[in-house]
Amino acid sequence: MSEVMACPDEAGQATVARAASAMKVDEPDTAAPPPPAATGHAGIWAAGLASAALAACGGGGGGGGGGGVLPIGVGSTGAAPAPAAPARSGGPALGALTNTPTAQTYRYLQPQNDAEAARFLLQAQFSATPEDIAAVRSQGYRAWLSAQFDAPASQAAWAWLESLPYRSTANTLDVDAMAWRQLIVPADAVRQRVALALSEIFVVSAGSIGSNWPVHAMAQYWDMLVAGTRRSFRQLLEDVTLNPAMGLFLNTRGNQKENATTGRQPDENYAREVMQLVTIGLVQLEQDGRARVDANGRPLDTYTLDDVTNLARVFTGYDLDIRSGESGSVTLPGAANAIESNAWTQRPMALNASRHSTLAVRFLGTSIAAGTPGAEALRIALDALTNHPNTAPFISRQLIQRLVCSNPSPAYVRRVADVFVDNGAGVRGDIKSVVAAVLLDNEARGPEGLTAPTWGRVREPMVRLAQWARSFGVTSAAGTWRIGNLSSSIFGLGQSPLRSPSVFNFFRPGYVPPSTALATQGLVAPEFQIVNETGVGGYINFMASILQAGFNSRDVLAAYTREKALVLDPAALVDQLSLVLTASQLSNATRALVVDALSDPPVTASSTDAVKLNRITAAVLLVMSCPEYLVQK
Repeated sequence: MSEVMACPDEAGQATVARAASAMKVDEPDTAAPPPPAATGHAGIWAAGLASAALAACGGGGGGGGGGGVLPIGVGSTGAAPAPAAPARSGGPALGALTNTPTAQTYRYLQPQNDAEAARFLLQAQFSATPEDIAAVRSQGYRAWLSAQFDAPASQAAWAWLESLPYRSTANTLDVDAMAWRQLIVPADAVRQRVALALSEIFVVSAGSIGSNWPVHAMAQYWDMLVAGTRRSFRQLLEDVTLNPAMGLFLNTRGNQKENATTGRQPDENYAREVMQLVTIGLVQLEQDGRARVDANGRPLDTYTLDDVTNLARVFTGYDLDIRSGESGSVTLPGAANAIESNAWTQRPMALNASRHSTLAVRFLGTSIAAGTPGAEALRIALDALTNHPNTAPFISRQLIQRLVCSNPSPAYVRRVADVFVDNGAGVRGDIKSVVAAVLLDNEARGPEGLTAPTWGRVREPMVRLAQWARSFGVTSAAGTWRIGNLSSSIFGLGQSPLRSPSVFNFFRPGYVPPSTALATQGLVAPEFQIVNETGVGGYINFMASILQAGFNSRDVLAAYTREKALVLDPAALVDQLSLVLTASQLSNATRALVVDALSDPPVTASSTDAVKLNRITAAVLLVMSCPEYLVQK
């Protein structure tokens, strides 16, 4: 692949040229006029992507090193959207959502064209197939979304593992096979997409699960998140807290009460992270997500070290629920010693009262009396965290960031947070209604974001791969889905599901790329924390390597059935790809550049299947490397 280093105003052309080189597609005549700078459409985001490869410009990258991280609500309030377009008629309501206090009338409940339907689908799930586009256009956003949440659940990840003939070997299939399958195969794609978003808030990383059954433990954790998309936040918080995978990851498994003789104190890891990362955050928030400040303009802290120390007592006494007769009941093929069965991976951790601290607990203004039984202490603590005024805006803003845009306006955050507080039926934290509020909001559905240069988000690499797989009929002939850990930015995507490098996810919600226009404007771009010079080229090289060859000696392979019918018409092929991959957001200049690149060598009806496939995969790579694709609007 030729090394293309671009200054920000060359972002659009350079990204396409890089992809064309990777696929060995002849580039357009270098004497031809370059396309206009990527402004307005991919805008500042495309410039930011180009800044990851600024060797020719003398700038700094936006990778994992360096950069600032703002707490939620600090310096990232977003720009107010332009005046809304005229109202459109809508369809039936999503359950109780009709009565939610969203302080707005939904103006965009019925897509007016395929592009609008595709844009919605690419926020709500992983892909926008022609069938899904037709369904959304027929039913409208709310009715379609309601049907997706209420549809029968797909086969659970844990059940899939158990259905395989070699299920008795703990590590025959790794976590990655399970995780990628769950992103690609299940029909309930909305629930799987929301579960992926939740997995980046309630983080458990597969690399830190030490047990005899790590794959099953992570599979059950994923299944719990999928089930949580139809539950309350309070229930999900309890499920996460008692989940054995979380217990293994953040040390609540085996956490014991204080011991004055030895000086032992309860482990504070989960107590700290459950406040900082999954409920209330570091600074006090207004309902619209903006930070509350003191008289000197400094953000107000949400909790103290004493709060952490006290709350840690609540999470003592829990351990894996391995029951009588299960220990030593399984001997894996080739193993010398017997181990316990994997049944515990499907159960919440069990409380051993003798190891639970009975000291009084005082945190965040909540008191738990000394001697309170462990289960009751847990209930009081989780109720307090769920009902804290920070939790609604903290979670709402992160769900917006994961599904729609990085810098939602305060009004958008408030409307979603209001639904978190009350779904219209008196239920707090109804995740289904909160997600619906995120996706149906006028700011998410209106056309203003398409032209606002600071609106949108960078598509995460793992979401790009899932989109490719679902869009082009990827299957696993053996049914094993051996795609692997793609965390390497050199040989993979730089990201892999359930493989976060730490409890802080792949990136922080308040990450600010250094030395960029985003930083100058006080905006955040979370996904840029995993963008770097190596990864920009590595992504294109990786996609070029798998578009035809697939994974695992061609076991996991794409069909490209629809694209084969369009292969003789480069313009029609690019238009179809633009629709399903970018919601028809390719600029005219980029479209022309891609069509031109595909025209040589010519492809005719008598061309070999290999030549035809080359054109298809070159087209896919070029579109999936464009700024208009990499930046989701």
